[in-house]
Amino acid sequence: MSTPDIRLHQLTQWSSEVLAHSDLAITVASADASFRRYFRVTRTANDTKKTQTWIVMDAPPEKEDLLPYINVAQKLVAADINAPRVLAKNIEQGFLLLSDLGNATYLTELVKDNGTESLYRDALIALVQMQSRCRQIDDLPPYDAKLLLREMELFPEWFMGKHLNIAIDDSDRAKLDSAFSVLVESALGQPKVFVHRDYHSRNLMITDNQVLGRNPGVLDFQDAVQGPITYDLVSLLRDCYVAWPTGRVHGWLTEYRALAEQAGLQLGSPDQLQRSFDLMGVQRHLKAVGIFARLWHRDGKRGYLNDIPRTLSYVRDVAPLYEELRPLVQLLEEKISPALARLV
Repeated sequence: MSTPDIRLHQLTQWSSEVLAHSDLAITVASADASFRRYFRVTRTANDTKKTQTWIVMDAPPEKEDLLPYINVAQKLVAADINAPRVLAKNIEQGFLLLSDLGNATYLTELVKDNGTESLYRDALIALVQMQSRCRQIDDLPPYDAKLLLREMELFPEWFMGKHLNIAIDDSDRAKLDSAFSVLVESALGQPKVFVHRDYHSRNLMITDNQVLGRNPGVLDFQDAVQGPITYDLVSLLRDCYVAWPTGRVHGWLTEYRALAEQAGLQLGSPDQLQRSFDLMGVQRHLKAVGIFARLWHRDGKRGYLNDIPRTLSYVRDVAPLYEELRPLVQLLEEKISPALARLV
């Protein structure tokens, strides 16, 4: 016998009260890597047969704080970003009623390379809007050295230690510390802007119509911080879920630069931007590999293991381009690659 979903029952009751309708159909919209769940609420009018939909977020208050989501959503809407509107809230129960941006992610079209250039153009325009128009970011957490390091430590803890069963010795630790220091210094040296933190194909929605608005619809922004200007750019162009040839990525990087400069953002020289972009990518991808391993070993979410090879390949491709990351390259060659081979 299955266990009753008490929160779903509470969510259904709350939705009926807020929308003043009892004839609602509630289905799972998505679940993310946290404790949040999303449900699509649908109502079809008896007289006109027209269908309306909303999204209800279920965020157990003992596990998730709704206030950052609400705060960031307000910033994005004020910056004219196509983000969900918060239509109603129940902080005590952990429920939000949101506008619905549909269920067509960028990823569904990008894997078919369908309309890719147009989709990326829209995403780059929206990114520059976020960075140039979200000016009031002092209330967002700083992407400081402590947070950058804590993220990267997921790599040795969960990927190397737990997943690959590597006993990390003093030499390994020294190599990691050397690389981490370079990556932190680069990140902290960049201009500070609004950082979405997960600006990639699974969180960008295809919404190009009168009902849903323009592309992209932007989701999963509650962990936004004030931080390095290249972070979201890396998330978008070196996506953990879909990869593109280097030449194509460089073309989009050039396109971003033109849009950013037009908006008054400071990027430094092309070489400086490329270096910042590359090193930021290594930081993000070390973190992501660690998270994917943790999602399996701690949370039982095996599907993310399929994303590790793609994500780790970015590190393998970029790190050898920078002499300062030679210790990391050695670690990849001497310890990580052999351990991975043993798993196959």
